[in-house]
Amino acid sequence: MGDRAVPKPWQGALDAWEGWLKASGAPPTTIGLRLYQLRRLALDHPDIRPWDVDLDHLVLWLAQHEHWRPNTRRSYRGALRAFYAWAVAAGHLDRSPAAALPRVKATRGLPRPIAEDVLRAAVGRADDRARLILLLAAYGGLRRAEIAHVRREDLHHDGYGWLLRVHGKGDVYRDVPLTGLLAAALLDLPGGWLFPSDRRPGRPLTPERVGRIASRLLPEGWALHTLRHRFATRVRDGGADIYVIAELLGHRNIETTRIYTRLAGDELRKAVTAAA
Repeated sequence: MGDRAVPKPWQGALDAWEGWLKASGAPPTTIGLRLYQLRRLALDHPDIRPWDVDLDHLVLWLAQHEHWRPNTRRSYRGALRAFYAWAVAAGHLDRSPAAALPRVKATRGLPRPIAEDVLRAAVGRADDRARLILLLAAYGGLRRAEIAHVRREDLHHDGYGWLLRVHGKGDVYRDVPLTGLLAAALLDLPGGWLFPSDRRPGRPLTPERVGRIASRLLPEGWALHTLRHRFATRVRDGGADIYVIAELLGHRNIETTRIYTRLAGDELRKAVTAAA
């Protein structure tokens, strides 16, 4: 979206919705994602007030983004429904134009851990900030929103080693043990946000900005999330069971964790051979 300003009628509505989300206790990561998604809608409809958007506008807008994966499309549909449900509750509309949006079927993708040579090349090209972003994803399994909200004070020692207190989805916290390399990198940093924003004093980078910083270093077809897949697969290869991996990744559903862990090819061959 760059630095484009959100049209004024939309900005006022988004500010009010943000206040509603905060009052409801929604976690900062959820608020940030939802506002980002609605800002994209606003920027694509600068000449239409948010209360004049109808179902056709929303359907056409979703349909235009053919490159979106089903789960991404599903997330945007959820944001639209949440925003316009609030608009009805707040008295801006009598009926939500998003209520009748077609359902998007969730898909289960295949695990896609980043190749080790691709990761090494990206880390080698990175500056200190970008390198730390890559390491937190590849060696800590953090999501981009979790990386954005790391503070130096989240690092602590439990008598066995260094841990990072991760602020996860749904305002759920977890402790992730750190490798010596990653712990040393964090210990050298000053207090406060690890990735302070250069545009919003006192605030961290947005998750979208974290993702863009990483994407500039990765070849086409690789994204920051594939480093999280790499972490899960390496932990699994080290002998951890699915429940340990789910805890480290912050998953509530084991089925979600299965998407992140790829079985080695030789294991699959052995299984097929045994059945022969």
